[in-house]
Amino acid sequence: MERMSHGGKLAARVLKAAGVECVFTLSGGHVMGIYDGCLDEGIKVVDVRHEQAAVHAADAWARLNPGKVGVAILTAGPGVTDGVTGVANAWRANSPILVLGGQGPFSNLRRGSLQEMDHVSVMKPITKWADACYQTERIGEYIELAIRTAMSGVPGPSFLEIPMDVLHGPIDLDQVELPRFRDYRVLSAAPPVLLTKAIKIMSRANRPMLMAGTALKWSEGALALRQFAEATKIPVFTNGMGRGQLPMDHPQFFNRSRKHALAEADVVLLAGTPLDFRMKFGRSIPADAKIVQLDLDETLIGQNRPSDVGLVGNVGVNLDALNKAGGSVLDFSGWSEELRRIEDEAEEAVASSLNSDEVPIDPLRLCREIADFVATDPKMVVIGDGGDIVAQASKVLKVPPRGTWMDPGPLGTLGVGMPFALAAQLANPERRVLIIYGDGSFGLNGFEFDTAVRFGLPIVGIVGNDAAWGQMMRPQAMLYGTDRLVATELSYTRYDRVVEALGGHGEHVTKPDDIGPALERAFAVGRPALVNVEMRKDVEGVKGSTYV
Repeated sequence: MERMSHGGKLAARVLKAAGVECVFTLSGGHVMGIYDGCLDEGIKVVDVRHEQAAVHAADAWARLNPGKVGVAILTAGPGVTDGVTGVANAWRANSPILVLGGQGPFSNLRRGSLQEMDHVSVMKPITKWADACYQTERIGEYIELAIRTAMSGVPGPSFLEIPMDVLHGPIDLDQVELPRFRDYRVLSAAPPVLLTKAIKIMSRANRPMLMAGTALKWSEGALALRQFAEATKIPVFTNGMGRGQLPMDHPQFFNRSRKHALAEADVVLLAGTPLDFRMKFGRSIPADAKIVQLDLDETLIGQNRPSDVGLVGNVGVNLDALNKAGGSVLDFSGWSEELRRIEDEAEEAVASSLNSDEVPIDPLRLCREIADFVATDPKMVVIGDGGDIVAQASKVLKVPPRGTWMDPGPLGTLGVGMPFALAAQLANPERRVLIIYGDGSFGLNGFEFDTAVRFGLPIVGIVGNDAAWGQMMRPQAMLYGTDRLVATELSYTRYDRVVEALGGHGEHVTKPDDIGPALERAFAVGRPALVNVEMRKDVEGVKGSTYV
């Protein structure tokens, strides 16, 4: 018996035309027609254990596949609301994702159908575009508009609600014209007059610095950044998804002298870096310093502090244009050498902690062991999912030259670890994927190890377990006293046994010399694995803490 075509098959066919290879979801009756269509189109359906994880995975898929949208499919009501945190995280990280949400039958709209609610109003503040489609034959048109909006300009999430009677409505696919998709990304450069003005400002600088951020990643500007840094010898710092865009063993990469560089800077190039809380809303830049700002959209130029020159367009293209406009004759090697001495001194200052043999394990020794292991694989994908342990690791760990670093982004959402890893391993089956966890963050989406087991994804996590929400506990102790700790203490839980119970491999480590061998075994076993490392609990301030 031939099955009748329906709107879910149309939705899947349009997703396929858009280049979608994989969607993330948690089973729901409102949206299962799309699954049926995905089977026809050869689109992989990955079902997770929580809708938040589905959206986080879509976020990571977009980050790992330039020019493509990540897709999450959520059933109505609590399915959509469970995904809200993932959408909000993608919103702040500028990740181009499409979230397809179910809804009760349009024929019963506002009557109180099962799980009916106003999803579009919920999603509007945290998306670039949110709307509903009420005609089966227009599903493709709406999906194209959603993807076009998500990918254009500054990327971000789109949300499309499709009521179940619309989605499952009958349709003759042969009579429906599929929408055409194109490359929606920003590829333009700023006008030559502004490039010349920027070069003139830089030519007068003695202590410039470049901050590379998320928009550089979305501009695919890694090569342009490297060429600009090598031509000018300008010191380069990174934040957000700019991390890893310049190899961390590159002579122009710096990460321990940022405070000094900012305090002394006379020119700051913001290459896709917003002046948000990470830059103290512009206050970390001296008042008399000049600012040259490169970003994808005019509305981002001068936000929180005026810029002297704004170069709007593809960040990589504009870095190339700066090189050609005269940047290649600039030479800031002397300033870079001064900062390198500061970097070396900072490295020496933490050497004792990096090499500590104490038990419980020093957090920095754990970070060094992770760094040593990551350095052995030039293509490793590393995901940071935690507070202080990730902040400390980011100062020690060098992203491999062809590797990838991912963390939540400016929303600071914990729990992204395994969802991001699912997408990373699916997108890159030949690469090793490592999650650096805090013990608090593991508890949020750690159950997604079940998803990794079911799909045969050999992802490895390592938990820095200090039995606390350390990033909160230390400032709490400083503000109110160590006898006033509340809601910040955990237990030295055996998270490794949780993963074993889900079908994975677990390792429990209490001695520093055992960390490296445990990681080797975890990756060698060929299935999802977790290394649970008990480390020292620092109740009061500790160097390297996010709040100290």
